Amino acid sequence: MAEAQFIETIIGVGILLFAAKLMAELFLRLKLPIVLGELLAGMIVGPFALGAFFVVDGRQLLHINEEIKILGEMGAIVILFMAGLEMTPKEFLKGGKASFTVGTLGVVVPFFAGLAVFQMFGFDALQSMLIATALTATSIAISIQVLSEFGKIKTPEARLIIGAAVVDDILAIAVLSVVSSIAGSDGGVDNIDITEITITILKVLGFFAIMLIVAVVVIPKIITPRLWKAKGSVEGIATASFFGAAALAGSIGLSPIVGAFAVGMALSTTKVFEKIENYIGKIGLIFAPLFFAIIGAQVDLRAVNFEILMISAVVIIVAVVTKLFGCGLPAMLFLKSKQQGMRVGIGMISRGEVGLIVAGVGVTAGILTSEVYSTIVIMVAVTTIITPIWLKMEYRKEQKKGDDNSASEKSTEGKIE
Repeated sequence: MAEAQFIETIIGVGILLFAAKLMAELFLRLKLPIVLGELLAGMIVGPFALGAFFVVDGRQLLHINEEIKILGEMGAIVILFMAGLEMTPKEFLKGGKASFTVGTLGVVVPFFAGLAVFQMFGFDALQSMLIATALTATSIAISIQVLSEFGKIKTPEARLIIGAAVVDDILAIAVLSVVSSIAGSDGGVDNIDITEITITILKVLGFFAIMLIVAVVVIPKIITPRLWKAKGSVEGIATASFFGAAALAGSIGLSPIVGAFAVGMALSTTKVFEKIENYIGKIGLIFAPLFFAIIGAQVDLRAVNFEILMISAVVIIVAVVTKLFGCGLPAMLFLKSKQQGMRVGIGMISRGEVGLIVAGVGVTAGILTSEVYSTIVIMVAVTTIITPIWLKMEYRKEQKKGDDNSASEKSTEGKIE
């Protein structure tokens, strides 16, 4: 049985990786975001689409088992470690006020807007809270890929997107912890204790602050060429460190990606930075497309009917509008640029694993119906698809404007001559 599961996993990884790279090539030629191609590759070859037709010995050839899902989560950890390497602790703290404000509003606005809207639509308080929680967390892995693709990872808006998304993720995990405990308690919504909620949120924020400080102080002293001479030792210890930090973050209730991000930042100013960046870039070539293909493969659109589409449309509109206003408007004020602020809002739209976790918690607890679960999955899929397209359109506009300006400058120079 274990051997059959192992074979099933390696077949799944092979199919998903091949399909992701195939679609990446196609999307590159179509001048569309590569990450979108990788997502669609998963949706096309996944077990709910073409994968359903390939059956061997009564079992689907491609099955998204727990092992494949774990590999996908590892992909998210690698992507966020790479993002951490692009931002020094000094830069993170420098943008702390902006990141904290944008990240906090990116959780508060979607949560309370979602809560109000879904109660208006007749959902009870607990169902509304769970749907609203699914709207809070940003999945920046996709935005990071698009920013990297355009060479914009070091721009002010990219730094604000990354910093705010980390704050956003921490607060979203805190909200999830609170809502999960309410969902699991006998009293439900009537049993809410404000003091307990505040303590939970402060606990999560405190854990992250301690983890960041420890990473910045300890990691550079451990990962140094003076200590590690053998070939591959620095890279191996760095990998062990960010996976270890991810595990620690997960064990204390934070998202594992937060721990990986903290270690990435800690290594961004060290002597081994270039060596690690070069190495992790190669690892990312495998893990990143696999992560996006696995997300795509889990989207099941078979049970969709008109009612689900109507509710999904409302959820998607709330998801997009609340991040655009909640994150985009304050970003405009901090960056003093309407265009850059808009990009921050767009970069924060994509939802990810936290939304899916919330949906899973709701279904397991018997609070969410399968229809509502489907709407949350559709919302995650659609926001994940529109974010890279929209961001790419914004940067294409900037490129076109730059080309037009340089052409007009050359024309003016010609006239002057």
